[in-house]
Amino acid sequence: MPPTRLHWLQHVPFEGLGFIAPWAHGRGFALSCTRLYADETLPTPDAFDWLVVMGGPMGVYEADQYPHLTAEIALIEAAIAAGRRVLGVCLGAQLIAAALGARVFASGWREIGWFPVEAVADSGSPFAADLPAPQTLFHWHGDTFDLPVGARHIARSAHFEQQAFSYGERVLAVQCHPEMDPPGVAALADTFGARLKPSASVQSADAMRAEQAHFEPARRLLHAWLDRLAAA
Repeated sequence: MPPTRLHWLQHVPFEGLGFIAPWAHGRGFALSCTRLYADETLPTPDAFDWLVVMGGPMGVYEADQYPHLTAEIALIEAAIAAGRRVLGVCLGAQLIAAALGARVFASGWREIGWFPVEAVADSGSPFAADLPAPQTLFHWHGDTFDLPVGARHIARSAHFEQQAFSYGERVLAVQCHPEMDPPGVAALADTFGARLKPSASVQSADAMRAEQAHFEPARRLLHAWLDRLAAA
């Protein structure tokens, strides 16, 4: 039996798969990647079983500067229609929302660092059951989106109402970053930390690096969500 094919989209070199990679390798998945920052060509849905769309500093509404965003939305639409499993993280979640017809927009504030996320009561999504109590997860976003028609709202934070949603059983969009491992957080802190102005919703680079205790619970939550997607 051939291995399950997971294809992921990378928008910037310093945002990788994080904790998604060991989960996929442990299941014997075959991984491939499109590096959009290097102008690589997107695949078609017959080339993969899973599509994972990662984060990036650009906005969905900036397709004039990043033309690949329009092609990504079309690919996500086609992947969902073909019944592929689709996971989006941060920008990836926003692109899924756009592919499902929802508005994506700048919120006017930012959530950066480690902040609690809680499940939405009576969301109707089985993914909410994996988040029985508020959990501190990593964040790095300023944009948000409306909940797409037909989607189930999974999680929110004090700063952003939309933190995760599912669409059917095979599509999961996560605005926060449960996949972030220590090197991933360090890469973001090193790249952008000097520009941060700490506030109630923005941590300093030193503060986010110091909160090592949150990585393992975040990894467990992410892997529970991935297991649920795999079982669908």
